[in-house]
Amino acid sequence: MSDLLNYTPTPIQEIFDEVLEKAGVRLRIKREDLNHPYVCGNKWWKLKYNLAEAERNKKTILTFGGAFSNHIFATAAAANELGFKSIGIIRGEKTLPLNPTLAFAERRGMELHYISREEYRKKDEAGFVQILQDRFGDFYRIPEGGTNQLAIKGCEEFAKMHLTADFDYLFLPVGTGGTVAGIITGLRNTKKIIGISVLKNGEFLKNEVGNLLKDYSGNEFQNWSINTDYHYGGYAKSPPELKTFIQNFEHKHSIPIEHVYSAKMFGGIFDLVKKGLFPKGISILAVHTGGLQGKLSPTEITR
Repeated sequence: MSDLLNYTPTPIQEIFDEVLEKAGVRLRIKREDLNHPYVCGNKWWKLKYNLAEAERNKKTILTFGGAFSNHIFATAAAANELGFKSIGIIRGEKTLPLNPTLAFAERRGMELHYISREEYRKKDEAGFVQILQDRFGDFYRIPEGGTNQLAIKGCEEFAKMHLTADFDYLFLPVGTGGTVAGIITGLRNTKKIIGISVLKNGEFLKNEVGNLLKDYSGNEFQNWSINTDYHYGGYAKSPPELKTFIQNFEHKHSIPIEHVYSAKMFGGIFDLVKKGLFPKGISILAVHTGGLQGKLSPTEITR
């Protein structure tokens, strides 16, 4: 099938750094942050088949997220581009002025509805979904973060099509687990995969990803792990050491990264290299999963 959203082919960019040179480790980055202006990174692949399914017989997309959700941002942009009505169920109270993520979503036509954290925990329950259907009518539902079987299918396709370079280890940040599950499936035990949890107390992701793999493919894979040491205080937290790392990384390498996902992954990679985890001659490929709306200028964010 043809892609519904425009997709820009992305490069693999090598990083040169004294830390890597001293350790004898090669690091390259798959720049998926460049695949679309707004539906960028892994969100493009997670939404691809969900949007195709919605296009079959739905006119409205409903999804969930927090106030700074990359998924809300990307879904609003995708729905607007393809002519869907979109509804965002947002965790927590409405706060004015809206932050750039939610302001962008509204400008892309997404109707934002705020619910308490207690209600939000029920978002996947059949009774709560029925309440949403009674209120909003017929819609295509995409889970929080976009993770479902169709999202895994899209990320599996990404791995098969675009992760064909020669490397030993693949790194990517992990939030809900859908992207890493798809990539694990797509690479079929041919590479070692390390996911960096961006969540505090992210140990549960190991079981979550394992269950996603079993449900999707029926297989268990032994070539992956989730590292939970580099959450930097928790989801969307940005302590001084992470801010310093971002500034130094962007200054040295001229690649934009953000504090929620990509910076934590790169911080983890460099720290593990410094600790001597990898023998000399190892090649690492890191997937830049986007999420760069925080880097957009005020002019870009209001278009």
